[in-house]
Amino acid sequence: MRLSEERVQEAMFKKKSNEKNTYGIIGLGRFGHALALELAAAGADLVVLDREEEKVRELREYTENAYVVHALDKKTLSETGIQNCDVAVVCIGEQLDISILTTLNLVSLGVPTVISKAASAEHGEILEKIGAQVVYPEKDMALRLAKRLISKRVFNLFELDHNIDISEFKLTSRLAGQTVLEAQLRNRYGVNIIAISRGGWLTTDITPDYTLAEGDTLVATSPPSERRPARPATCIIS
Repeated sequence: MRLSEERVQEAMFKKKSNEKNTYGIIGLGRFGHALALELAAAGADLVVLDREEEKVRELREYTENAYVVHALDKKTLSETGIQNCDVAVVCIGEQLDISILTTLNLVSLGVPTVISKAASAEHGEILEKIGAQVVYPEKDMALRLAKRLISKRVFNLFELDHNIDISEFKLTSRLAGQTVLEAQLRNRYGVNIIAISRGGWLTTDITPDYTLAEGDTLVATSPPSERRPARPATCIIS
């Protein structure tokens, strides 16, 4: 099941207000770290895991249950006590094999609610099939901001983490009249369209046969500039 931000909040705070949930956070990258801080600020009990000592040390100010782990097999997870959490969140999106195996192990250990970060639709589909609820934080963040984007030139909104930038592009005549499939934006420029604004209307229903028009505003995710294909994304707007 794909969760919106609102549904994630509902799933994570499903107990009555006078009951305290316990949350497990696996992976303390930007997403996991921010999530842990928000939950700690709300007074939640936390179990946090990461392989990097420095990241774990930062969270020990908020929880005694902060562990450095170098494996995420069932035995290691059980030793941390994460199976006793009400909700476990797998914040590992890029390493697909580790994400999937960790999610499967948490489900097998009987954690009532397992929420996993997905890096793609295919990744999310696998996570759903093994029993997780799925979030796409990059896309959700972009859609919340998309309606506020009015730039006439390409610019980086922000670096979501070290692997993902979210940018806005103003389309001119270069690609106008082509479908999304014909434009080959992912192959040519390394960008993935998540929303298009046209004439004041925003759509996220981007199919391969969607026809691009001059003046369209594209909201897209992409790797950081040093990892994009040689042809710059600014070709889209020039």
